[in-house]
Amino acid sequence: MNGTQSIDAPWGISVFGAASVDATPDVARLRVAINQTRQKPGESFEVTRGSVNQIREVLRGHGIPDSAVSTSRLDLKSSWSYGNERTFLGYECKASFVIELRELDILETVLVDVVEAGANQVDGVEFDVSTKNELRAQARTAAVAAAREKAALYAEAADVRLGPVVHIKDVDSDQLQNSYRGHRQADGAGGEGDLAPGKISVTAGVVIGFSITGG
Repeated sequence: MNGTQSIDAPWGISVFGAASVDATPDVARLRVAINQTRQKPGESFEVTRGSVNQIREVLRGHGIPDSAVSTSRLDLKSSWSYGNERTFLGYECKASFVIELRELDILETVLVDVVEAGANQVDGVEFDVSTKNELRAQARTAAVAAAREKAALYAEAADVRLGPVVHIKDVDSDQLQNSYRGHRQADGAGGEGDLAPGKISVTAGVVIGFSITGG
């Protein structure tokens, strides 16, 4: 729709408000996997299962409970190389782990020990906050305040008064979060691959419609 076109059913002022609350991460999720290829499927299962057990023992040694570790089922498939001709490499067996850490100061040690125990694929580290719901509530309150402030400016400039709120629409938080993240990366904040947690931004957005009256 062309922004210069007339409004079919004018009814008031519609504004968008957004806010972001920063917090220090207190949770890390480490994603690793074991990927082994052997000529016989039984051998592939055996070596992978052995590595799974070793990793679990390493994590228990760090005081990480089994409830904080999610493990996929062993996945087996044929592995091939594709060069001048297709060559059978063996049977590939894979098991994936998601390890949730509450003590961030042992993150690097846990990562090294898990790799030494048999994890030969590191898919990344994701930082989070355990109080995200509370932070999201703060961001939503601030987003409403930002929308109301914007509407008040428009009303003053147009010489009208704001009436009651007649419409509230929540904006998808994940989509908004990606937008905030993209702006921050463009500004040079936070590098990928860095195990330093930095800050977590919890965002919220809202579209609010206000009725208007004469000035």
